[in-house]
Amino acid sequence: MSDDVLYKKSSIGRLEELKNLAPESYEAYLNVNNKALASETLTAKQKELIAVAVAHTTGCAYCIELHIANVKEQEASKEEVTEAIMVATTLKAGAALAHSVNSLNAYDEKGQDELYKGAYFERLREFADINGESVQAFMAFDKQVMDEGRLTVKEKELVAVAVAHTTGCAYCIHVHTKGAKKAGASFKEISEAIMVATTLNAGSALAHGINALNAYDR
Repeated sequence: MSDDVLYKKSSIGRLEELKNLAPESYEAYLNVNNKALASETLTAKQKELIAVAVAHTTGCAYCIELHIANVKEQEASKEEVTEAIMVATTLKAGAALAHSVNSLNAYDEKGQDELYKGAYFERLREFADINGESVQAFMAFDKQVMDEGRLTVKEKELVAVAVAHTTGCAYCIHVHTKGAKKAGASFKEISEAIMVATTLNAGSALAHGINALNAYDR
């Protein structure tokens, strides 16, 4: 492999080497992954749509390839897949925007010890006043993405909950867990979405072990 090529589809075969190098840990991960993605309260198709969204959040090219193939097997349309990806897009952007309230707190040097409080989210209004057109454009984008389309509002909110757990945005987790509940999701469904995010986050790290093997062997 050329030193300039860091990702190749064919490199996925090196996962077998990782399995051989750490067999017990590898098998334990596969067990978690298989259970997290199996059809339960959420269908396998819904879980694979969540997986595709999370894979775009982690930026794992191998994971995107794998879960696009899986979601096609579950007969998801390209439109449904695209809507899931757009939810990931607005959630990843929204996490950055949400942290503007922490920036305002830091800038104002108010001396508070609590870095995350629900009340701090109200400071987003101040940030919007400072950056009016940009924030309004994002809010319009976010609303359009989260409105019902090929995916229901409930399905989109479940995707959003999973992605929020991947970005680690406490405000986003709060908002979209409430949103999923309002849309009729049970906590069992929410927990299943979280477990998809969990296994995809772990899977991204595992998949990048391929790149580590390539780097080690160069």
